Amino acid sequence: MISEFFFQIAGLKKLPRSGWKIKLGLDDSESVAEHSYMMSVMSMVLADMKSLNSEKVIKMSILHDWAESKIGDFMPDEIGYDKKSELENYAMTEILESLPQKIQSDYQNMWNEFLVRDTPEARLVHELDKLEMALQAKIYETATDPEKVKPFIISAVEQIMDPDVKKILMDILK
Repeated sequence: MISEFFFQIAGLKKLPRSGWKIKLGLDDSESVAEHSYMMSVMSMVLADMKSLNSEKVIKMSILHDWAESKIGDFMPDEIGYDKKSELENYAMTEILESLPQKIQSDYQNMWNEFLVRDTPEARLVHELDKLEMALQAKIYETATDPEKVKPFIISAVEQIMDPDVKKILMDILK
């Protein structure tokens, strides 16, 4: 059972982030797993800086894209928010069923907390998702038309509200 889970999640290593592939036309764009890794690094550092529950933030950042191992990486404008949420919730339930009950329950609660965004940890993970996107956009800016990365950067600027995360974003964008 756990081996099935590991195989499922390992698929994220080969799943390209669709926004980069489609909107920038990159053949070798970052994978979802690469995105999750960088988010984990950011989560560890920022949670510690902000004196939040770093274990929870790191775990949440790691599991936030697991559903994509079943449904793929949809861009926000590709399918409606409600449909995407429905697909992700169904996929996450299926994925977690491969794990022991106690872990399954803990991860499901963490997933729900991430979705609801009612804790500082969940809100930070959402903002770090945008921060990582902006960092990757700046990395890709030299390999592609800088105009193509602007929508990604604008999205991050508009959605990041936390002053500490916003300051890091501004440093990235310099």
